[in-house]
Amino acid sequence: MAKPVTPLEMSPEEFRLAGRELVDRIADFLGSLRGRPLTPGETPAEVRALLGRRPLPAEGSEPARLLRETAGLLFDHSLFSGHPRFMGYITSSAAPIGALADLLAAAINPNVGGWELSPIASEIEAEAVRWVAELVGYPSDCGGVLVSGGNMANFGCFLAGRRAMLGEEVRRAGLAGAAARARVYVSQGTHTWIQKAADLFGLGTDAIRWIPTDGRQCMLLPPLREQLQRDLAAGDRPIMVVGAAGTVSTGAIDPLRELAAICREHGLWFHVDGAYGAPAAVLPDAPDDLKALALADSLAVDPHKWLYAPLEAGCVLVRDAHRLRDAFGYAPAYYHFETEGEEPPINYHELGLQNSRGFRALKVWLGIRQAGREGYARMIAHDCRMAETLYRAAEAHPELEAATLGLSIATFRYVPADLEPGQPSVQAYLNALNEALLARLKTSGDLFVSNAVLDGSFLLRACIVNFRTSEADVRAIPEIVAAEGRALDAELRPRSLQPA
Repeated sequence: MAKPVTPLEMSPEEFRLAGRELVDRIADFLGSLRGRPLTPGETPAEVRALLGRRPLPAEGSEPARLLRETAGLLFDHSLFSGHPRFMGYITSSAAPIGALADLLAAAINPNVGGWELSPIASEIEAEAVRWVAELVGYPSDCGGVLVSGGNMANFGCFLAGRRAMLGEEVRRAGLAGAAARARVYVSQGTHTWIQKAADLFGLGTDAIRWIPTDGRQCMLLPPLREQLQRDLAAGDRPIMVVGAAGTVSTGAIDPLRELAAICREHGLWFHVDGAYGAPAAVLPDAPDDLKALALADSLAVDPHKWLYAPLEAGCVLVRDAHRLRDAFGYAPAYYHFETEGEEPPINYHELGLQNSRGFRALKVWLGIRQAGREGYARMIAHDCRMAETLYRAAEAHPELEAATLGLSIATFRYVPADLEPGQPSVQAYLNALNEALLARLKTSGDLFVSNAVLDGSFLLRACIVNFRTSEADVRAIPEIVAAEGRALDAELRPRSLQPA
């Protein structure tokens, strides 16, 4: 009888030895993170040269050696989002328990698409979804599913809303035969997921109505009402309003309570993109609009943002649980999963875009169990305080101009002390100078920020979703930025702006 062919198998002892060595190296890495450069600042060509153009291996290699070699590559040639001065994109300092959870999840390798393939994993996901909802103040009897991130979470909510508003017919005939053009209403600060959704799911990007914002970057209600009336008069079909609970650029929160009332008045689906900001609803002093999350028909939350889970982890929450099955459920003959009984099993393939699904819920579930509501409230409050500290420090610095503060996002820019920003030629130069400054900061290894563009001004943007960031880190930033800014200004300033 032929024996199994097992070039990928490891004996328990081989696994134990390789795993112990790897865990020791990871532990040392996490302990040394603060003292490491945030990034090596290498070019794509330099990074590609590390791997060369090796041919497909003809023969296998010993696992422990491969892990040792690969760990060295990753530790020495990565950008570290867990570094206390990583403040660029909304990727959190991942909880170490999440790394161990991913190892455990991969070892079991359940397919969390059907309950019989993943009984305990499916129930853990259901509990994790319920806890995320409870944490942000959303109804805990909602429907939900974990997905890869913000785009996919918002997509799931968008499709549930599209089906709810346009009926079963949209699944069969699509939008081509619709008598009226569907319209979706969003603020000008909404993330680009809305363009992808309108494009990919049949509405087309022309269906998006971009509503102006106020000085705080929040959606203005009178222009929304006016646009709704114009579209109704033109025979169009408004179907959805999207509110932001923490915009990407500035952390702005739309007037969610008023948006919910407008949606009720017009019979529209109300979706909230809370991928970043929704967890701040756990704070005792959360803004009132965050306390209105419970009014949304659907809500997107990203645990890998402000719940500190490792990538990937997004969460779809829909008030009426059946809306997800209405939008995604099909029952082909080759899926013979039992769905009857007093307590039917959860088959997640019916609730989202994926059929085969990994066990991403475990790291979210364990993180919530480790920190608890109180732990998250303390970490999120700390991040908000650090952003305010940075904003005030930028405000006080003679060469920085503070711009906005929202949740845990502060924006500012470098302005040489002898330049007056109000002049058009100076404004254009400041934009170019700060854009060049951003590029330099990103590769310096000392600080990683990103940018926002508001009212024509190119700004540096720091988003703190990092439980490792200290007040000392934040207070060091103004002078790091100013020192690099001075050096660049000396290189780049045009003759026309030189002192007389």
